[in-house]
Amino acid sequence: MPEITQRFDYVIVGAGSAGCVLANRLTEDASVKVALIEAGGKNESVLVKMPAGVGNLIANKGAANWGFETTPQEFLDGRKLYQPRGRGWGGSSAINGMIYIRGHARDYGHWRQLGLAGWGYADVLPYFKRAQHHEDGADAWNGQGGPLWVSRGPPGDPVYRAFIRAAEEAGYPATRDFNGKQQEGAGPYHLTIRDGERWSASAAYLRPIVGARPNLTVISGAHAGRIVIERGKAVGVEYAARKGGPVATVAATREVLLCGGAFQSPHLLLLSGIGPGDELRKLGIEVQVDSPEVGQNLQDHLDVCIIYEMTKPISMYSKTKGLRQPMIGLEYMLTKQGHGRTNHLHAGAFLKTRPELDRPDMQIHVVNAVMIDHARVKPDRDGFTLHACQLRPESRGTVKLASRDPFAPPAIDPRYLAEENDRRTMRDSVRMARDICGRDALKPLRGPEMRPGAGVQSDAEIDSWVRQNAETIYHPVGTVRMGADARAPLDGELRVRGVDGLRVIDASVMPTLVGGNTNAPTIMIAEKLADILRGRPPLAPEHAPIAEDEAAAV
Repeated sequence: MPEITQRFDYVIVGAGSAGCVLANRLTEDASVKVALIEAGGKNESVLVKMPAGVGNLIANKGAANWGFETTPQEFLDGRKLYQPRGRGWGGSSAINGMIYIRGHARDYGHWRQLGLAGWGYADVLPYFKRAQHHEDGADAWNGQGGPLWVSRGPPGDPVYRAFIRAAEEAGYPATRDFNGKQQEGAGPYHLTIRDGERWSASAAYLRPIVGARPNLTVISGAHAGRIVIERGKAVGVEYAARKGGPVATVAATREVLLCGGAFQSPHLLLLSGIGPGDELRKLGIEVQVDSPEVGQNLQDHLDVCIIYEMTKPISMYSKTKGLRQPMIGLEYMLTKQGHGRTNHLHAGAFLKTRPELDRPDMQIHVVNAVMIDHARVKPDRDGFTLHACQLRPESRGTVKLASRDPFAPPAIDPRYLAEENDRRTMRDSVRMARDICGRDALKPLRGPEMRPGAGVQSDAEIDSWVRQNAETIYHPVGTVRMGADARAPLDGELRVRGVDGLRVIDASVMPTLVGGNTNAPTIMIAEKLADILRGRPPLAPEHAPIAEDEAAAV
C-alpha cells in the first residue's frame, strides 16, 4: 500500500451533490475530521456560475464534464450515446439544467414497500425541506432556511405561458408546484438558481465552509483508484493526480463514504474487488466481496426532442446570434443581468400516457430554443423544443469495468428500450407532445414541425425515428442499489454488505428511478445519511397533503 499521507475520521470520495452535503453536515461537529477527495477542480468558471452556460457545459467534454459514452445500444440502431456527467466541485449539479424536482410521492412509497423502512414519502419529505430555501416561503411541502436555494423562473416568456395554456386545452391540469400536492399537469419549474447564479451543491454546501472549518480538508485533482480494505474493513482510499503519477493514500478511521454517482461509484467498487467475483478474477482483481449486483440495475430517463420552428424572433437563436452571444456573457460578468441569468427552461409537464396509471410516466421540458444532440448542433433558426422522456423505464442496464486501469472510463450499457413497454411509452410521448403543440394557444408561435417532421406518423415510423434520435436526459441511477434482500449491494442505511466502514451515498443507491430529475433526491439522500452517520434520530415524518389519487401508496 502506498504511504499514508493523512488520517481522518471520514473520507468522502466525490464532491458531487451528495459529497458536498456530507462534507458540510459532518463537519458541523468540530471534533470530526473529514477529507473530501475530488478528481476535478473547483468549478469557478463563469460558464458554471452563469445559468445560461448550461448548454455549453453539457455539450462539451472538459474540466467540468467527464463526457462518457455508452457501449453500442442494441435497440437504438447500434448507436453509442453521449453521457455527460459533472466533474469537479458540485459534480453534476454544476452542469445540470437546474430543475428542482423530487419525483412522485408514490416513488418513495414504493421504496418503503420494498422493505426499506424509513424511506417512505413521509420519511423523506422533512429532509427535502431541511435542505431547501424556497424563495416563496415555507409551506407543507417546501422549506426555508436550508442551504439549497430554490426559485421560480422569470415570468413573461411567451412560449412557456403558451405551452401551459396549450396543455390545459389538451385536457391536462395546471400544476403550480410539481413538488406539492399534485405532480400531474403542466406548469412552471422550480430552479436551483439564486440571484442569477447557478446554486449547485457546491455553492450551497461546500464553498461557504471551505477555509472556515479547519476540520475539513478538500483534495482536488485526486482521481480515486481503489478503496483500501484490510481484514474486511475499508480503511482508506488510494488516489493519483494523473495516470502513471505517484499514488497516495488517505486513511479513514471511521468510514469511507463513496459519492461518485451512478457510473463511478460501481466503477470504484469493482476496481476495489467488490462486485461479481468471476468478472473481477478475469481482470486479475482480488475479490474482496463477491457481490453480483454491483453495477447492475442501471436505469435512466431516455428522451426525444420534438422541435418546431417559431414564427417570431424570440427564441434563444435570435437573442444570441452574431455579437449578441459574447455580449450576454460580458453583461453577466459585469452586472449579473440579462439573458445569462437563467437557464431558459422554465416550464414543463408530468403526464400519463394511459389514464389507468397511478402516476405520470412522461415528463416534458420546454426549451425556448432548437435543441439537437445535447446542444452540440448549433441552431440556424428560431424554434422551441419539447424534451419528452419516459419516467419509469422497465429496461435495466449495467456498468462494468472496461479495464483495471482506474483512469479508463467505465463500460456503460443502459440497454435503452430493451423492453417493449418502454418503446410504446416513447411512441405515445411523441404523439402527446405533438397534440399539445397543435393546440390554439401555441398557434401564434408555432411554425412547421422540424422533428420528427410531418412525414413521421405511423407506429413504425415513430419507432424508427426514436431509435435514431433518442438520447439521455441525464438521470442514471440504481447501480449500487439499497435493498432489504441479501442480494442488494447495500442495506437500508447504505452500508456495503460484506465490508465494514464503507457506504455508498449518491443516486446509485436508488432501487428504482424516481419520476423526475434526480439532483434534489440525491441531496435528500445525503441529508438523511448525515443524521445516521452522526447518530442523530431521524427527522419526524411529515404527512403533507397530496392529491387523493396519489395517497394510497404513501
